[in-house]
Amino acid sequence: MKELTFETLLAVFEEMFGRGLFWAMVAVAVVITLAYLYVLIRDRAMSMRKFLLAQLAMPFGAVAAVLFVQWITSSGFHDIGGPIDVIVLLGVAAAGAVGIAILVYTAQALMQGRQGTPVSGRS
Repeated sequence: MKELTFETLLAVFEEMFGRGLFWAMVAVAVVITLAYLYVLIRDRAMSMRKFLLAQLAMPFGAVAAVLFVQWITSSGFHDIGGPIDVIVLLGVAAAGAVGIAILVYTAQALMQGRQGTPVSGRS
């Protein structure tokens, strides 16, 4: 591999996760991102309380992402061979942390309804 291209990355991820799982993860990420954008546009402001709770979930998302990648690739921490492996795992952990924060914030906002507006059925 002489150069890193987008097509090469897609091929590597499809090979690593399997075509079905990879594209399912991409679809879920797109749906969550669209829901997050919807919440931000709907509320026109971020709730710091929801944001704090979302940040508290970040370590769990980071650990879960690393464990998921270790499991899906049938490898373990004893297989870490050098600095690039550590950098990749840190990137996976960062992506998992950010992903779970967005998911938690979005889920809270969708369940609680619009800020400043009572949820239907409540007065």
